[in-house]
Amino acid sequence: MTGRGRVASGQPTIADVARHAGVAVSTVSYVLSGKRAISEVTRNRVLASIRLLGYHPNAGARALASRRANVIALVLPLRSGIQVPVVMQFATAVVTSARSHDHDVLLLTSDEGPEGLRRIAAGALVDGVLVMDVELHDVRVPLLRELRRPSVLIGLPADTGGLTCVDLDFHRAGQVCVEHLAGLGHRRVALLGAPAAVYDRGTGFAHRTRAGVVEAAARHGVEAVTLPCEESAADVRRRVDVLFARHPDISGLVVQNEAAVGPVQAALAASGRRVPHDVSVVAVCPDQFAEHASPRLTSVPVPAEEIGRQAVALLMRKLGDEPAPEVTLLEPRLTVRDSTATAYHGPVAGPDGTTTG
Repeated sequence: MTGRGRVASGQPTIADVARHAGVAVSTVSYVLSGKRAISEVTRNRVLASIRLLGYHPNAGARALASRRANVIALVLPLRSGIQVPVVMQFATAVVTSARSHDHDVLLLTSDEGPEGLRRIAAGALVDGVLVMDVELHDVRVPLLRELRRPSVLIGLPADTGGLTCVDLDFHRAGQVCVEHLAGLGHRRVALLGAPAAVYDRGTGFAHRTRAGVVEAAARHGVEAVTLPCEESAADVRRRVDVLFARHPDISGLVVQNEAAVGPVQAALAASGRRVPHDVSVVAVCPDQFAEHASPRLTSVPVPAEEIGRQAVALLMRKLGDEPAPEVTLLEPRLTVRDSTATAYHGPVAGPDGTTTG
């Protein structure tokens, strides 16, 4: 049917809506985009036709009508030392939040580097970019400052000037972990951090956590050892064995490696050290890792959902030409569970089985 009837077959087009409403195609575009004032009567008639015909503007039509693709890009870190389940938490949060703003998400991988950003910015594929796995001296940062597409970084480079960044305050997270252990009387602690590859790349969250641990330990008179920690159970067992062979009086561990949480607890048990009676353990990890550990871990959670939501909200502000803060840091929150207790300063088992203390 034509005129004011229903479309006989196929998906309705913007021209079908215009004919049904008795207006020009440009008028329908203006109603959809809001780029020009349309009388309330005409607007309501167009919207009624859209509803009746079941018209859904595709990405191309939206782009023509509003000069927007209604798509944002998310650059994911899929490389060594990165925990894919945690990355997917961030991705899910971004996609869910973007849909609430009527945007879809295009996923890229960080191995494309600056060239990947240039490629998507050169066309009309996306309106803006979210970048994860930010390094202290990230090679993508100079380009992000120059791109005509707005961007938000999930993470902090060393120089945040001219950027918009959001993240957990990992420096403060390291401090909070040590402050908790110091408050329980622990005087020698160790950080088992991210894999060595993460530190070697200069990834911001790992270096900031380590700096927070060192700073808080010095301030509270606590001796701190910091070591990278790989992910496999065998590597973790070797790392724990070497750590306590060299420092048998360590009574507190901070773990910042989700994949190593279970193996660390298993390695401690295998060496005869009980948690928390002999060694207290604090983790910087998502809540589900901490809750499912045995014993349940005292932890500072990584709030992936909140960070993803705020990153999208900041990007939407920039797309709307609204001011956005340069840096947004979420305050870390320590949840005390079963893995930490008052330090025991009795005899300590050495590597040869003898005791000291």
